[in-house]
Amino acid sequence: MNATSPAGALLLCRAEPEAVRPVAHLLRERMLLAPAGDGWSVLVPEGKPWQGDGAGEADVEPVDRVVAGWATALAVGSTWPVLALWWDGDRAGYILATGFRRPVGYVWLADGTPAGEDEAMRTFAERLGLDPVLDVQALEELTRPDADADARIRLRGLVAVLTRIGLVLPPGLDPDTPGERLYAAADERPDAEALVWTGWRRAVRAELDAVERGRLGPWLRGPRARALAAAQIAAGLPLVLLGIRRGGGWVLAGTQLVAHGALGLAYDRIRDAEESAGTP
Repeated sequence: MNATSPAGALLLCRAEPEAVRPVAHLLRERMLLAPAGDGWSVLVPEGKPWQGDGAGEADVEPVDRVVAGWATALAVGSTWPVLALWWDGDRAGYILATGFRRPVGYVWLADGTPAGEDEAMRTFAERLGLDPVLDVQALEELTRPDADADARIRLRGLVAVLTRIGLVLPPGLDPDTPGERLYAAADERPDAEALVWTGWRRAVRAELDAVERGRLGPWLRGPRARALAAAQIAAGLPLVLLGIRRGGGWVLAGTQLVAHGALGLAYDRIRDAEESAGTP
């Protein structure tokens, strides 16, 4: 890594592309999505936020700040961790975001000099479910001075530890590769797909499709969903009547059950109608 090395970044999501796609769409950024091993996906950003538009340095944002925001947004909107690897001419590092927890990160200078807190590595290992002995020892090696290890080698060492939990970076997606070359390498892969913002309506629809394909799907649509909705209405109506006679919070509780049941039935019917009409 040298002073003229362009910035770049990778977003590693511990989930399959099908789960990552609808959440990544909400970032409204041009990216490529591809599988990256067993239970992992990689998002390759085009890189414009830290390249600017040629008008001047004021238009360029630090790559670590940009990817920190992306990783946090992805993690808050999902149930899986998001790891951002980033680098520029002076530094390199990672940012791990998990749900609503405070992100954890580490930084190395270009020559590999550690510039982070050791505790960050232990928190990193804990949140990703790494081995508390062997993997933590390997991570702690990355926090010790080593004249032969620059920032690129440090990032590669981090990725090597993650291969033990299934991560396999596609060929060409190596730390310290300039952003435009990363994007070009990912674009050549047949299993990569471009994520282009198509508006809120399609983004929300994609998110609903992803939820319906998940564990909650049978409770949102189909016989189970209709049975649950009917049960909520059946349980809520007597509570409303009871509340009218006796007062208290029975009316509120009953109204909420009836409303949830009615919304469930309406959602199931609307989605069936859309599929029958072939609505995109």
